[in-house]
Amino acid sequence: QVQLVESGGGLVQAGGSLRLSCGASGHTFSSYGMGWFRQAPGKEREFVAAINWSGGSTYYADSVKGRFTISRDNAKNTVLLQMNSLKPEDTAAYYCAASAYSFGSSKYDYNYWGQGTQVTVSS
Repeated sequence: QVQLVESGGGLVQAGGSLRLSCGASGHTFSSYGMGWFRQAPGKEREFVAAINWSGGSTYYADSVKGRFTISRDNAKNTVLLQMNSLKPEDTAAYYCAASAYSFGSSKYDYNYWGQGTQVTVSS
Protein backbone atom coordinates (compact mmCIF):
# COMPACT_ATOMS: atom_id res chain seq x y z
CA GLN A 1 0.00 0.00 0.00
CA VAL A 2 1.28 3.45 -0.95
CA GLN A 3 -0.28 6.74 0.08
CA LEU A 4 0.58 9.82 -1.95
CA VAL A 5 0.25 13.48 -1.04
CA GLU A 6 0.94 16.27 -3.53
CA SER A 7 1.91 19.84 -2.70
CA GLY A 8 3.32 22.92 -4.39
CA GLY A 9 0.46 23.98 -6.63
CA GLY A 10 -0.67 27.57 -6.90
CA LEU A 11 -1.28 30.55 -9.13
CA VAL A 12 1.52 31.72 -11.41
CA GLN A 13 1.82 34.02 -14.41
CA ALA A 14 2.58 32.66 -17.85
CA GLY A 15 6.30 32.11 -18.23
CA GLY A 16 6.74 31.42 -14.54
CA SER A 17 7.76 28.28 -12.67
CA LEU A 18 6.39 25.98 -10.02
CA ARG A 19 7.73 22.86 -8.38
CA LEU A 20 5.31 20.14 -7.38
CA SER A 21 6.22 17.61 -4.74
CA CYS A 22 4.71 14.20 -4.04
CA GLY A 23 5.41 12.56 -0.72
CA ALA A 24 4.85 8.82 -0.41
CA SER A 25 4.33 6.60 2.58
CA GLY A 26 5.44 2.99 2.63
CA HIS A 27 8.84 1.35 2.72
CA THR A 28 8.49 -0.04 -0.83
CA PHE A 29 8.41 3.35 -2.53
CA SER A 30 11.69 2.73 -4.32
CA SER A 31 10.21 -0.24 -6.17
CA TYR A 32 7.44 1.79 -7.83
CA GLY A 33 7.42 3.62 -11.10
CA MET A 34 6.02 7.11 -10.54
CA GLY A 35 4.02 9.40 -12.77
CA TRP A 36 2.42 12.81 -12.91
CA PHE A 37 -0.91 13.32 -14.63
CA ARG A 38 -3.17 16.35 -14.96
CA GLN A 39 -6.84 16.99 -15.50
CA ALA A 40 -8.46 20.22 -16.61
CA PRO A 41 -12.20 20.82 -16.10
CA GLY A 42 -14.26 18.89 -18.63
CA LYS A 43 -11.25 17.00 -19.96
CA GLU A 44 -9.79 13.54 -19.54
CA ARG A 45 -6.91 12.96 -17.16
CA GLU A 46 -3.74 13.09 -19.25
CA PHE A 47 -0.20 11.94 -18.84
CA VAL A 48 2.49 14.50 -18.04
CA ALA A 49 5.68 12.68 -17.01
CA ALA A 50 6.94 9.44 -15.51
CA ILE A 51 10.10 8.08 -13.93
CA ASN A 52 11.25 4.54 -13.30
CA TRP A 53 12.10 3.07 -9.89
CA SER A 54 15.74 4.16 -9.91
CA GLY A 55 15.28 7.54 -11.55
CA GLY A 56 17.45 6.46 -14.45
CA SER A 57 14.68 6.65 -17.04
CA THR A 58 12.13 9.36 -17.64
CA TYR A 59 9.32 9.89 -20.09
CA TYR A 60 7.40 13.06 -20.99
CA ALA A 61 4.32 14.09 -22.88
CA ASP A 62 5.21 16.07 -26.00
CA SER A 63 3.32 19.07 -24.64
CA VAL A 64 5.70 19.47 -21.69
CA LYS A 65 8.96 18.13 -23.07
CA GLY A 66 11.77 20.62 -22.55
CA ARG A 67 9.78 22.60 -19.97
CA PHE A 68 9.04 20.08 -17.21
CA THR A 69 11.47 17.82 -15.35
CA ILE A 70 10.55 14.84 -13.20
CA SER A 71 12.92 13.52 -10.53
CA ARG A 72 12.80 11.36 -7.44
CA ASP A 73 14.63 10.93 -4.15
CA ASN A 74 14.09 7.41 -2.88
CA ALA A 75 15.77 8.20 0.44
CA LYS A 76 13.09 10.82 1.07
CA ASN A 77 10.19 8.96 -0.60
CA THR A 78 9.61 11.99 -2.82
CA VAL A 79 8.91 12.69 -6.47
CA LEU A 80 9.27 16.20 -7.87
CA LEU A 81 7.92 17.89 -10.97
CA GLN A 82 9.77 21.07 -11.88
CA MET A 83 7.62 23.11 -14.25
CA ASN A 84 9.20 26.00 -16.16
CA SER A 85 7.92 28.30 -18.88
CA LEU A 86 4.37 27.65 -17.80
CA LYS A 87 1.52 28.35 -20.20
CA PRO A 88 -2.18 28.97 -19.55
CA GLU A 89 -2.92 25.59 -21.12
CA ASP A 90 -0.96 23.94 -18.30
CA THR A 91 -3.77 24.94 -15.93
CA ALA A 92 -5.15 21.78 -14.32
CA ALA A 93 -5.26 19.66 -11.21
CA TYR A 94 -2.01 17.69 -11.07
CA TYR A 95 -1.95 14.17 -9.69
CA CYS A 96 0.91 11.98 -8.55
CA ALA A 97 0.57 8.23 -9.17
CA ALA A 98 2.50 5.06 -8.38
CA SER A 99 2.76 1.94 -10.50
CA ALA A 100 3.95 -1.46 -9.35
CA TYR A 101 4.39 -2.58 -12.97
CA SER A 102 5.75 0.17 -15.17
CA PHE A 103 6.26 3.91 -15.57
CA GLY A 104 4.30 4.42 -18.74
CA SER A 105 1.84 6.98 -20.01
CA SER A 106 -1.37 5.05 -19.42
CA LYS A 107 -3.32 5.96 -16.31
CA TYR A 108 -4.50 2.35 -16.15
CA ASP A 109 -0.95 1.22 -15.30
CA TYR A 110 -1.03 3.09 -11.99
CA ASN A 111 -2.26 1.53 -8.79
CA TYR A 112 -2.22 4.46 -6.36
CA TRP A 113 -3.15 8.12 -6.71
CA GLY A 114 -2.83 11.27 -4.68
CA GLN A 115 -5.62 13.76 -4.11
CA GLY A 116 -4.22 16.33 -6.54
CA THR A 117 -2.90 19.87 -6.36
CA GLN A 118 -4.23 22.76 -8.43
CA VAL A 119 -1.99 24.67 -10.82
CA THR A 120 -3.39 27.83 -12.39
CA VAL A 121 -1.42 29.78 -14.99
CA SER A 122 -2.68 33.26 -15.80
CA SER A 123 -2.05 34.95 -19.14
